[in-house]
Amino acid sequence: MIIMYAACAVALFLAMNIGASGAAASISIAYGSGALPNRRKALLVCGIAIFAGAALGGSEVVKTIGSDIIPQSILDAKIVLIILSSAALSLFIANLMGIPLSTSEITVGSVVGVGIAYKALFINNILVIVSFWFIIPVVAFILALGAGKGIKKLEKRYPKLTSSGMRKPLSIFVIIVGFMEAFSAGMNNVANTAGPLVGAGIVTVSTGVIVGGLFIAAGAIFMGGRVLQTNGKNITSFSLLEGGAISGTGATLVILASIFGLPVPLTQVTSSAIIGIGAAQRGSAIFKERVITKILKVWIVSPVLSLVLSYGLVKLFVHADIYTLFVLFGVCTATLGTLSLAKTIKEDSRNYFENSGGI
Repeated sequence: MIIMYAACAVALFLAMNIGASGAAASISIAYGSGALPNRRKALLVCGIAIFAGAALGGSEVVKTIGSDIIPQSILDAKIVLIILSSAALSLFIANLMGIPLSTSEITVGSVVGVGIAYKALFINNILVIVSFWFIIPVVAFILALGAGKGIKKLEKRYPKLTSSGMRKPLSIFVIIVGFMEAFSAGMNNVANTAGPLVGAGIVTVSTGVIVGGLFIAAGAIFMGGRVLQTNGKNITSFSLLEGGAISGTGATLVILASIFGLPVPLTQVTSSAIIGIGAAQRGSAIFKERVITKILKVWIVSPVLSLVLSYGLVKLFVHADIYTLFVLFGVCTATLGTLSLAKTIKEDSRNYFENSGGI
């Protein structure tokens, strides 16, 4: 009973942190563009949209996380606690290191780690989920690129679109699509906290999406100010139409994915849409930005980090296999050492050539 209560507590803690990070960022374009200039009102709109999305459309992704990745027979209170703790710990470690992880990816990674420990995975379902982690951001880029080029032509042909007289209707448009993006965040992200609990039979689907959605919304409203401020400052180079295109692209794709029960990374979808708009503005020069490399690293690091944590916790606390931990520690140490060595070699090589030691 204590373990069950602990699992529920960790789920609610994770929900609050999801709301404070990725979910709060979903309204940042409306806030940063000035369509919703008041931070408190922007977060309130975000919270309402998140809760509505979770309550009305979060059930399909919850079922996927709870029963379509590993057999439900594996899930009990202890395993659920391990899954949720791995996801929460991954987020915590990432926050310390300043790495923006996808909550959907770390939750799926945590569940997969448990499945690997038990040698029980629905491989076909996992391949479908992972493939869409790449397909949907690519589609977001293409759609945003097309929208960006279309907007450039429209603004050139009709200069009135950029005039102060059009600001109010365009602001309303941006607020609406921002609401829909936050709605999509609620639909997709509530599964990260409710899915394992539902799969283990600890809560029902309806209770999971309502309570989970409520806590994600609360996290966005009361703790999302810093993320909103940071993300809002990063979008000032976009016009209102371009900002609306970014939010609209992300919202549409994530809502569609949620309807089909696919947990997808909203942050990567939005980032890909931003890159698409940037490519429409600047052409291929956008691909020289370090953000591209950063996104690719996030795609890889997010699920792998939580997978390793959940696998290790199962081996330690369920199978009492302490030797596996030594192996994991050795692999992590070797990986970090190799990366550090490669960086040192690269720096030495650069210094060698800069000091005329080379050609």
